[in-house]
Amino acid sequence: MSKVGFVGFGEVNTPVDVIITRCKAAAEELENEGLELVKVIPVADDYEEVQINAAIAALKKESFDALVLCVAGWIPTHAVVKITEHFRHLPMVLWGLCGWMEGDKLVTTADQAGTSGIRATLEDMGYTFKYVYNTVGRPSRSKKVADYCKAAIAAKNLRHQKAGMAGYRDMNLYGTLFDGCSLKKVVGPEIESFEMLEMQQRYEKLSEAEVNDVVENRIKKWRFTAPANENAMKMAAGYYLAVKQIAEERGYKAISIKDVDGMKKLIGFPPAPIFMLLQEDGYLTVPENDSLGSVTLMLMKELVGQTPFYLEFYEFFDDTVLAGVPDYVPSQVVEGDVTVMPAAFGELNEGILNISKVKTGEVTMCRLVYKKGQYVMHMVHGNGKTPRKWNECGWADPAPQLPSLEIEIPNVEEFAQKVACQHYIITYGDNREKIRNLCSILGIEVLES
Repeated sequence: MSKVGFVGFGEVNTPVDVIITRCKAAAEELENEGLELVKVIPVADDYEEVQINAAIAALKKESFDALVLCVAGWIPTHAVVKITEHFRHLPMVLWGLCGWMEGDKLVTTADQAGTSGIRATLEDMGYTFKYVYNTVGRPSRSKKVADYCKAAIAAKNLRHQKAGMAGYRDMNLYGTLFDGCSLKKVVGPEIESFEMLEMQQRYEKLSEAEVNDVVENRIKKWRFTAPANENAMKMAAGYYLAVKQIAEERGYKAISIKDVDGMKKLIGFPPAPIFMLLQEDGYLTVPENDSLGSVTLMLMKELVGQTPFYLEFYEFFDDTVLAGVPDYVPSQVVEGDVTVMPAAFGELNEGILNISKVKTGEVTMCRLVYKKGQYVMHMVHGNGKTPRKWNECGWADPAPQLPSLEIEIPNVEEFAQKVACQHYIITYGDNREKIRNLCSILGIEVLES
C-alpha cells in the first residue's frame, strides 16, 4: 500500500503536549480517510535543530508518495523548508489546523500565522502543493487533504500503467491519436500496440473446450431478448480469450481494439461482447483505438476507484446532452440485468448488442485532450437521467434503444463549444475536485464547462 508522510509542526514556545495532541488527532483523521501514514510528531524550531534533523532522518528511512505539512501553531518558515527541501520532488499539502472555543473565548496557537508565512514561500520555490486550512467551528477539512494525497498516489501509479491497443487510428480519426513521448512525460502511462494478426493467431489456437466454457458460464448468464446465434457467441468467447491472454502477459490496465475498420470490416464481427467480458474481468475498455480515452479511463479509475465508462454524444438539447453507446456498457454501471440482443447494423453480420439500462444519478464527464501542444482536461458536472425514447437509424428492425443517459449540464452551449471528442468518460458523483487535484500535480490545465 502507498504511504503518505506526515509532519506535525509547532513553535518551540507553544506547550508541546498541545501540539502533539492536535497533530495526532489530525493524523488519525487522515488514517480514517484510508491513508497509511509515516508520522513524525512534533517538530519545533529548536535552536540546535534536533527535532528537524530527527524528522529528516526518520522520513528518509521510509518510502511515501506525498507529504503532509500539518501546522498546529506558529512555526518559522525555515523549520519547515529545511525538511521539505529533502522531498521537494513529492506533492505536498500545507495543512493549517485552527483554534478552538473554551466557553465564549477563542483559544488559538496562531496556526494560520504559520501557514500564511509558509504558503507563498513554497509557491515561490516551485513546490507542487495544495494549501488547506481548518476554520474554527467548522468540520475539519481532512478529506480535502486526503483527496490530494490520493491524487498524488494516483499520479505515481499512472507512471507505471499500460494500455494495450489492437491496431491504430480506427476510421482515420484525428481525435483518438496520441503522442507517446509527451504522454509519458506529462501523464505517465504507456500505450502499447499489438497486431490484430496476433489476436487472430491466438484465437485460432484455442480449444473448443475453452471457448465453450466462456459461452456456457459467462455469455449465457446475460439476459438475451431473443436467441443468439451460437457461432456469434463462440466468436465473442474466442476473441475475448485471445485478447485476455495478451493483456495478462503484458500487464495492461486498459484495452482498445480497432473496431469499424478492424473487427467489423475484416472479420465481420462487432466486438461489443469482447469488451463486455473484458470489463467483467476488471479491464478498462473503449473502442475505436481511442488512445486518450483509454488514458482517461485509467486516470479516473485511480482517482475514484469505481468503474469509469465511455459514452458518446448523439444529440445536444437546450439543457441536456444525449450520450449513449452503439455497443456496450460495463456490467458495473448497469441498472438491473445485463441485457443483450442479437442485432445487425448496416452491412455487418449479426452480433451481440448490449441494450442494458444505465444507472442514473449525479455524474462527472471528462476527457483528456492534447491541445496546441499541451494536455488539457475538459470536464463538466451533471445529472444523468433516464433518456427519452430514441433509436439510432440503421439498426435492423426492431431498432434497439441503446444504453444511454440524458445528462443535464449547466450550460450546453458552453460545453458544446469546448467539446473535444465524441467519446467522454463518465463516473458517478461530483469528482471535479479530485480531477483538479490530479491535474495540478501533473501540470495539466483544467477546462470546465
